[in-house]
Amino acid sequence: MPSTTSEATFDLGGLPDPIRFCGYRDQNLNALEALIPVVLRLDGDRVHVSGDPAAVARAQHVLAAMLAAARSGAQVTPDDVTLAAGAARSPADAERTIPTTLATTARGREVRPKTPGQRVLVETMVANTLSFALGPAGTGKTFLAIVMAVRALKNREVARIVLSRPAVEAGEKLGFLPGDLREKVDPYLRPLYDALAELLDDGMTTRYLERGTIEVAPLAYMRGRTLSDAFVILDEAQNSSREQLKMFLTRLGANSKMVVTGDDTQIDLPRGIRSGLLDVERLFTGLADVGIVRLGTADVVRHPLVGRIVEAYERLNHERDA
Repeated sequence: MPSTTSEATFDLGGLPDPIRFCGYRDQNLNALEALIPVVLRLDGDRVHVSGDPAAVARAQHVLAAMLAAARSGAQVTPDDVTLAAGAARSPADAERTIPTTLATTARGREVRPKTPGQRVLVETMVANTLSFALGPAGTGKTFLAIVMAVRALKNREVARIVLSRPAVEAGEKLGFLPGDLREKVDPYLRPLYDALAELLDDGMTTRYLERGTIEVAPLAYMRGRTLSDAFVILDEAQNSSREQLKMFLTRLGANSKMVVTGDDTQIDLPRGIRSGLLDVERLFTGLADVGIVRLGTADVVRHPLVGRIVEAYERLNHERDA
C-alpha cells in the first residue's frame, strides 16, 4: 500500500530570535507535537514536518501563527500553541490565532489570553461599555479584567481605576474580625491588590493608590457615587444582592467602562438573599453595549487539578438535580 506520510518544510525566514518561536528547550515545538500527530525537526532556519497529510497541513497553519507572533516581538508560549492549534484551520486564520500581547507583568511576562474563552472575554471587554464575566475559579476573570483596566489607564483611555468587592466570604461577619474598618475589609480586597502587584511594580502601585488613580474599596462604599472617566470592576459579584448589583451598575458615568466578574456556583450570601448575578443573563442578554461571557472548565488556567475539582463539583450538582 502507498505510504500516507507527508513531509513539508516550514521556513522561518531568518527570524532574529528563534527562541521566541521555539520556546526554551524547544518547548513550543514539543507542545505542538503533543497536540497534533506530527514529527517536527528543527534544522537551522527550517522546521521539517512529517506525518499524516491533514495533520501536516494543520501543523503548518499553527507554525505560521507562531511565526507571525514571534515576528511581532512576542515570546510564544505553549499556551499560545494550544490556542493556535484549536483555532488555526486555514492560512487565512493563521495570523490571528495567537492574540497580541495585552500587557507585560512587572517580571517581564507577556500577558495574552490562554484559552478561546479568555479570548472572547477580552474581545467583549474591548467592544462593550459593560461586560459580565461568569465562570468558575481559575478562569482568569479577575486578572484579565484588571489587565484591561491597567492597559486602559496606561493608554490614557481613562483617568482612574476603581476596583470593588462585596465584603462577604464564607459566612464570616465583619464585626467579629479584629481591627479597625480598614483592617477588617483589606483581607477581602487582597486578591485585587495581588493582581495589581503582578502588573505594576510596588512603587507605582503605591503611588497610584495614594493619589487615588487606583481605588480599591468594598461594594458598600459605592453607593451615591458617579464613576466617570474610569475603568470600574466589581469582583466576586455573586456575593452581591439584587439591590447591591443594581446600585453598582447604576454608578456608571461618562467615558467609563465597567466589568463585573463572578462565579454563580459559589454564593456565600445568607440564606434568603438572592444573588444579583443570577439575574444577569435573563436581564441583559441582547442589550446593546453589554457583553456577557460564560467561561467553563476548559478555560481554567490554574493548576490542572483545579479544573478537575470544578468538574467534580459540577457532577455533584447534576446528581442533586437529577
